Amino acid sequence: MIDFTSMNIRIWSRLGSCGAFGQAALVLPEVEPRTVILTADLCSFSGLERFKGQYPDRLYNVGIAEQNMVGIAAGFAREGFVPFATTYATFASMRSADQVKVNMGYMGLPIKLVGLTAGFSVGVLGPTHMSLEDLAIMRALPNVVILSPADCTATVKATIAAAGIDAPVYLRLTGSMNNPIVYKEDFDFEIGKAIELRQGDDVAIIATGSMVHCALKAAEHLEAMGISASVLDMHTIKPLDITAVEAACKRKLLVTVEEHSIIGGLGSAVAEKLALKTIHPPHLIIGAPDVYPHAGDYVSLLDSCGLTPDKVAGKILETYKELF
Repeated sequence: MIDFTSMNIRIWSRLGSCGAFGQAALVLPEVEPRTVILTADLCSFSGLERFKGQYPDRLYNVGIAEQNMVGIAAGFAREGFVPFATTYATFASMRSADQVKVNMGYMGLPIKLVGLTAGFSVGVLGPTHMSLEDLAIMRALPNVVILSPADCTATVKATIAAAGIDAPVYLRLTGSMNNPIVYKEDFDFEIGKAIELRQGDDVAIIATGSMVHCALKAAEHLEAMGISASVLDMHTIKPLDITAVEAACKRKLLVTVEEHSIIGGLGSAVAEKLALKTIHPPHLIIGAPDVYPHAGDYVSLLDSCGLTPDKVAGKILETYKELF
């Protein structure tokens, strides 16, 4: 099994979420002996070179054929295997949408679809490779569990957790190499149960993926301005932790932050639940705007879309002052 030592956590952080997935993959055959992994010509990018060397009979490179990859994974699942299928998140959710709908959603086959580089992390390749719509697409499919880990430690946890459930899973990996560390030691990861990382009385920030670290830093900025903010890691987008959302509603302002379009993602999921409540606080949705950003490096894209700690804190402060 993997040891969650400080050294390993630092190594995973340097490797980024794709590399951390590759590290977790090394123990999957031990956790789940029926594991096989498929990749659409992204073996190295998926961090799977060591897995290929250690388990050559369990890795299948189907080439640049993402739709076929999901179909082959479905065949493995029907034969009793637990298949992980890896490719860029934009191709996993959009190019393969029909195959994902039929095999994972409709048939409920326990395929674990790994969406690499979700959000802006390969933004230098332009909007074709940015994945800002994947949560909206995957959320609309019945039966599919959606995981969005906060950092590389959580990526390892989420990968192992995905292998352990008899359900289709979409594992959304965000962030770049030298991924900021949120979890500095071992912790309990339970699918469908959010984690409160910081307490606060005025504002509740619900974040997912790479934006969890951003939210923690934004909360520090807000504290310096006299606003107390709690931070919740909503690592499971579906099923959403309704109990945690209701508890967050005890604050004056509810904020969701995600490296995804403001339409259809975490913000929408929370808003849909709040719509059923007669009384709830105002809800600010922070995410990528409803446009196609120009190609750029990861840091500049986050900045231009207002997804840095100072800009997130600024949006929250502005809204808070307008309301209260």
